[in-house]
Amino acid sequence: MKRLLVKNISALVSCDGEDRVYQNVNLYAEDGLIRSIGPDAPEADQVIDANGMFCYPGLVNTHHHLFQLFSRNLPQAQNQELFDWLNTMFEIWKRVNPDVIRYSSLTGMGELMKNGCTTVFDHHYLVHKNTGWDPYGAQAEAAKELGVRMYLSRGALNRSHKDGGLPPDEVVQTIDEILRSYEEVVKAYHDPSFQSMCRVAIAPCSPFTVTADLYRESAIIARKLGVRIHTHLCETIDEENYTLEKAGMRPVAYMQSLGMTGSDVWYAHGIHFNDEELKILAETQSGVCHCPISNMKLSSGIARIPEMLEMDIPVGLGVDGSASNDGSNLLEELRVAYLLHRLNSSDKAPSGYDMLKIATMGGARVLGREKEIGSLEVGKCADFFLVDGNRLELVGAMYDPQSMFGTVGLKDAVDYTVVNGRVTVEHGRLVTVDEEKLAAESNRVIAKYLDM
Repeated sequence: MKRLLVKNISALVSCDGEDRVYQNVNLYAEDGLIRSIGPDAPEADQVIDANGMFCYPGLVNTHHHLFQLFSRNLPQAQNQELFDWLNTMFEIWKRVNPDVIRYSSLTGMGELMKNGCTTVFDHHYLVHKNTGWDPYGAQAEAAKELGVRMYLSRGALNRSHKDGGLPPDEVVQTIDEILRSYEEVVKAYHDPSFQSMCRVAIAPCSPFTVTADLYRESAIIARKLGVRIHTHLCETIDEENYTLEKAGMRPVAYMQSLGMTGSDVWYAHGIHFNDEELKILAETQSGVCHCPISNMKLSSGIARIPEMLEMDIPVGLGVDGSASNDGSNLLEELRVAYLLHRLNSSDKAPSGYDMLKIATMGGARVLGREKEIGSLEVGKCADFFLVDGNRLELVGAMYDPQSMFGTVGLKDAVDYTVVNGRVTVEHGRLVTVDEEKLAAESNRVIAKYLDM
């Protein structure tokens, strides 16, 4: 039995259904599950003295492309909108290799963990023809090495440039190859059990990279296998025009015609939904991952998050690919989202605490894991992070710990991150890897990959 006691927590923000904030309490976990929150201080194998610290549920990242980390901040891809940006980046991404997958996974997830993230969803759609290597196994191994809770997705591309899509021929596959791989990846890595450290979703990439037949078959096989479904949708007006031209209907109607709506489905971005489409999302309980920084960088637009929340549409937060965001920091995403919607919607905008709830319970709901993660409650997974309220950057911020990350933000790494009852970040540093060595080796891989 593995036991962890976090004692003397100054304020514990639970993000539970009653929005409880506990003052001066202890949190006790056994075998990765929370057993008590309160005055009790049982004997434990590891004790953290959290005097002066704030405790929060671990953040849940609901959309990312980890491999893109190794192509961020490139001058040739800056100041472009989505389609032009993708055309530029695909010429680089077609050179992705096993080292790129391994080290981008370690560094990207490591950065997320250092900023309070405990569950990482990754949308990996780049599978080269005849590669002979398994990117999903590499990601699962990296997650295990770091100690983070992982949600893989078997992404897919089958509409290449010659077929009217965006990707080059080198990175598309046939429908048969993709469907066969769906089953293999789910069988190899999907663990549906309570407290699972690794699950798998099926994730055809986007309307301009995937054919209608693949979307239709993806929805069928996902439901046969009992896994969730993910895709990009309504990210840009260009995409909207594309579906109108190719399918004769708007994006959500197109998805609905292919079986790609429902409580087991969530979309990345969801910026350009119209009123009728929002009603469909609410009726079908199809979810949305909000990626504000990526949306801003690519000039894609502002998602209608206040209305989605009002309509009880499931909404989570995501950092998106590190090449369209240039970072893997959900706390930064949370604050930018808060400020963006304050600017755009004034008093109708989500509060700082609302944004924290989107990044925790919202993400858990989108991933179908709200009974396990997203809030700090007895019986749930011991996924949380701690921040020292006495640091200089947080002077005066303790009066509203629920809203702090939206209103004040955090300018440095968190003090502790705990995943499944295991300390994975301690004093702002990753526990299971040598950060300097990892950074040096990653930069070596990047230089070779980019031929620089």
